[in-house]
Amino acid sequence: MSRRVVIIGAGITGLTAAYSIKTQRPEIDVTVLEASPMVGGNIRTSPFAGLPAVDEGPDAFLVRIPYALQLVRELGFTENDLTAPATGSAYVWHKKLHSIPTGLMLGVPGEIMPIAKSGLISPLGKIRAGLEPFLPKTDAGDSIGKLIRQRFGNDVHNYLVDPLIGSIYASDTDNISIDSVPQLAALANGNRSLLLAVRKQKKAATATTAGSIFAAPRQGIGAVVDALLARNSELGVKTFTNAAVKMIEPGYQVHCAEHTYEADSVIVASPAAASAPMLAAVAPRVSVSLGDWDHIGVTIATLRVLGSEFPRDLTGSGYLVPKRDQNKVTAVSFASNKWAHWQPDDGSRILRVSLGQDGNPADGLDDAEVMSAVLTDLQRHLGVSFSPIESRISRWNNAFPQYRPGHFARVEKIERELESVAPGVFVAGASHRGIGIPACVQQARAVADKVVAFGGR
Repeated sequence: MSRRVVIIGAGITGLTAAYSIKTQRPEIDVTVLEASPMVGGNIRTSPFAGLPAVDEGPDAFLVRIPYALQLVRELGFTENDLTAPATGSAYVWHKKLHSIPTGLMLGVPGEIMPIAKSGLISPLGKIRAGLEPFLPKTDAGDSIGKLIRQRFGNDVHNYLVDPLIGSIYASDTDNISIDSVPQLAALANGNRSLLLAVRKQKKAATATTAGSIFAAPRQGIGAVVDALLARNSELGVKTFTNAAVKMIEPGYQVHCAEHTYEADSVIVASPAAASAPMLAAVAPRVSVSLGDWDHIGVTIATLRVLGSEFPRDLTGSGYLVPKRDQNKVTAVSFASNKWAHWQPDDGSRILRVSLGQDGNPADGLDDAEVMSAVLTDLQRHLGVSFSPIESRISRWNNAFPQYRPGHFARVEKIERELESVAPGVFVAGASHRGIGIPACVQQARAVADKVVAFGGR
């Protein structure tokens, strides 16, 4: 009898894990169970503004972290199938729009002069930031906010680092682990001065790399999910939607409402909050720990506005709103500026507006309240009273796990506990060792290797 693997969750992690197992060991029987009516997790692409594919969730992946790019190439995407943002410039809104200074890495300055010229930073803040290269090495523990405030002062944290990292993770950087941002962790762990370390890394990157750091299929990120699902089907993976898992029992028996699946190994690739009750019977301490994970929801309102309404001088890809300046909107993407293929034929423009961040939730807003908050904030930020000719609201409830200080120590403890009390059961995905498509693909590959190795014992 062939080995049986059940994967819980058909997001990018679960689908990639299934693909990786079957490409290594075609004889293994792999079943993927998804609670919702569709696969893809937080990835979704649908028609909008007369265009066939406009993303509702993530609209790109990092290419300098190679895992996502490697996967899409394996799935048959060519260079002609991929595109990059048409502009790399962006803004921060603080009383007005300010261009983001050059020479930054995740908001951390690598040069003093762009900071000195920026209207974002107060005169005292500029002096404080300029002292960073002369400060002794500091130990900020495991908080991004504490580290940046100690090194550069409050202004650099509040108006550069927190908006940039906070927009990626929907986080409050005063309460997020340094290790959740590997680039920042490497800077903090190996260098006295962050500014000098950023300068050195950016020079090295300029010398060895070229082009955009982001890419996306022209058909949208959803095309990656579609290709994975099709390839998995060819490989013999069975994928079931509307199959919410209630419990994993020793043995292993994976119970859904209408069916029970027998498994030799189980990969739990669902969000921590959803995973917790599933594991109560086989790993009660893991179940309790996962139940304590914090998650934040994000809402994205996609608007189609008249081209005549959109300010012509806004040539960047969008802007971020620092926490202290936020009402409800946290970031705005000028999507038709950012992506050359997201320009409707009639000259209208597409905006993607994000709401929801740790400390500023948007989950309780209904559609009318979302649109009211969006239009009010756009008027305040841009001085334009938009009259959208089309709109779409996409809700990503509990989509962003919050990696509190000490997060990765807790993940390691969970992994050790599973190895001890439930060998053959593994966890992976955005709740654990990194959000974003490359990080999830990397985790999927790693957990697939563990499953294959476990079967060889």
